Amino acid sequence: MFDVLVYLYETYWRPDACPDHAQLTRKLSAVGFESDEIQEALTWLDGLAAAAESYVGTQSPKGLRVYSAAEQEHLGEASIGFLSFLESAGVLPPPMREMVLDRASAIPGAPLDLEDLKIIVLMVFWSLGEEPDALILDELFVDESERLIH
Repeated sequence: MFDVLVYLYETYWRPDACPDHAQLTRKLSAVGFESDEIQEALTWLDGLAAAAESYVGTQSPKGLRVYSAAEQEHLGEASIGFLSFLESAGVLPPPMREMVLDRASAIPGAPLDLEDLKIIVLMVFWSLGEEPDALILDELFVDESERLIH
């Protein structure tokens, strides 16, 4: 599913540039994605679209997010640490964080792989028509083993 999401991000510059589900399914099949993977991604994107429609910036930026035991188990330490990093850097406001958590909870398995969480964060930005800061794109795309230490 995550390969489909990355393909959509790279191919369509915003969600409303995507064709309808039937046409998109045909295009994704033609590119070589499996139908199960396509349907899973489209269902996940429908949930993302619903979350984006209810996106409001009314939560206090000074609030503290306490993760439940189930969220901690599902996300894992690395993913929670990454979300905290994005929040403290000022690039992931609380409403967007909640969108990320909503979409992460729709992914089966625990703990969630950090690379999958990064794709979810990227797709939340994409769904809102926002381009992440260049440094954040670096965090989302560059593998830590490939980073150069200056």
